[in-house]
Amino acid sequence: MNDRAGAPIHVMAGVLRGAHAQGRVLLAQRPEGKHLAGLWEFPGGKLEPGESPQHALARELHEELGIHIDPADGAPLIRVPWRYGERGLLLDAWQFTRWQGTPVSLEGQVLQWMRPSDITPNLLAPADRPILQALRLPSIYVITPADVTPDQAELWYTRISAAMEQGAGLIQLRFPLWTAGQVRDLAVRLQPQAMRCGVSLLLNEDIDGARELGAGIGVHLKSSQLVLLDERPLPWTQLVGCSCHGADALRQAGHISADFATLSPVVPTRSHPDVPALGWSAFQLLAEAAALPVYALGGTTPEQVGLARECAGQGVAGIGAFW
Repeated sequence: MNDRAGAPIHVMAGVLRGAHAQGRVLLAQRPEGKHLAGLWEFPGGKLEPGESPQHALARELHEELGIHIDPADGAPLIRVPWRYGERGLLLDAWQFTRWQGTPVSLEGQVLQWMRPSDITPNLLAPADRPILQALRLPSIYVITPADVTPDQAELWYTRISAAMEQGAGLIQLRFPLWTAGQVRDLAVRLQPQAMRCGVSLLLNEDIDGARELGAGIGVHLKSSQLVLLDERPLPWTQLVGCSCHGADALRQAGHISADFATLSPVVPTRSHPDVPALGWSAFQLLAEAAALPVYALGGTTPEQVGLARECAGQGVAGIGAFW
């Protein structure tokens, strides 16, 4: 990502979420007189010439908050390429679960500890919103099989209920053999349990259904839908996912402020044997250039979460191997 102003500014962000923080993360409010004043962000700052990213973050957090972190304790969360007008930046977010000292404001910014689930994304600086979604989203995205018939509705109500109780946090209700009304009926039955368990259920391509059902029900957009949109189709309280197969679609997903994307196929699949697979190297290049969390889809298994994370992904998505 280069522009007339030269290379993007490399900015580090620290996501502090230690055990003593009780599930909360630390946010700082941008002060008056600065770009995006009043919006909230994850603390951090720019690299100095010759600095490594991790040491720059350690310096910034010490200068801003008075704490000491060991760069070796950090884990990469997401890298967000962004543009504010003519100004390009790369926001590089790392998680820390331990540090020395108590964070205090040393540069005049207001600080606040909040649970990720309680943060309203539009109160954050735009480039920080994908960091929040990466924090909120699980590492596994489960999709129902396409060959399920309507007479199996009770069976799949039971299976999805069990999956939610067992920790599945993100499930797409993709039933192409059903009517939209039948899928919505199933979603309504599952909705109270989903909200109790903190699970997001996504309807496949049914934007109107998600709008009708409201809280806890999102939508997963087909690639053909995605190209027709110019803005986010649902409020921030409902997730929006997108099916993507290349860089253009990922850029469009970022443009409409989608919460995440699936990128496929990563490896060859039996269902689409004639579609060329991206491979993990190409997946990594595309995921690193995307301004939102990206799941690896197509021939993946739950055991490949670690590999997907190493390749800049949020995790893995799938059907057959995930049930």
